Amino acid sequence: MVTGSSGASAAGGSGSVVMGAPRLWGYGGPPVLARGPGYHCATARRPAEAARGTHGPVDAEEEPAGRRVDDLVLDAARDCVLAYGVRRTTVTDVARRAGVSRMTVYRRWPDVQSLVADLMSREWHQVIVDAAAAAASAAGPLRARLVAQSTAAAARLRAHPLLRKILEVDPEILLPYMLDRRGGGQEEMLAFLQQTIAAGQAEGSVRMGDPALLARAVLLTAQSFVLSAPTVTDGHPVADLDAELAVLLDRYLAPAPPSS
Repeated sequence: MVTGSSGASAAGGSGSVVMGAPRLWGYGGPPVLARGPGYHCATARRPAEAARGTHGPVDAEEEPAGRRVDDLVLDAARDCVLAYGVRRTTVTDVARRAGVSRMTVYRRWPDVQSLVADLMSREWHQVIVDAAAAAASAAGPLRARLVAQSTAAAARLRAHPLLRKILEVDPEILLPYMLDRRGGGQEEMLAFLQQTIAAGQAEGSVRMGDPALLARAVLLTAQSFVLSAPTVTDGHPVADLDAELAVLLDRYLAPAPPSS
């Protein structure tokens, strides 16, 4: 819905429908939770460094424990952004937090903006995976599971600490993906929606129409519930709006009743 690195391809999945879009970026590390008050990512040391008793950078392709440098850097970037936003995050901060040299970061990302874009792609992908798991038990046809996953993804993304921080202090980071171009997260969600809508049409639970067009309408609707919900709640629980989103999507995708 909200996005990450632009221009990411939606290719790479098989032809079968999976309730959870194909893994597009290959980042394997689990998300890092926000630290408590007073945490500063530029001065904090990783547990591995503390155990070694050194601040020296690790400039290897892979840590001894098997964690790739990409994951370490992305985890460090997430900590830094959560601590004080995108604009105040520097490559030096991220490298120090990850325990790698600045050149290690620059060999992978030319600047903080591209690093944060890949970070968003990784985090939003995990949201889609988690939403798929949450919707896996939804009873009924594919349409019911698609609606359940889309609604769960919107709710999880809206509550995501990284998105909340960006909206709070650096909302302009998201403007290009809302006004100018799609990014990796949107491409992944579109691929999932289009594939699942086509399968739902084949089983008869989704109305006929161009799956690509229907997928874009669903994405635009869900995206508005992610970004604009706080402006219209007016005391209503956000969960109630999520229930309305489910109704909107279900009725939009439902086949027309047979004419009498």
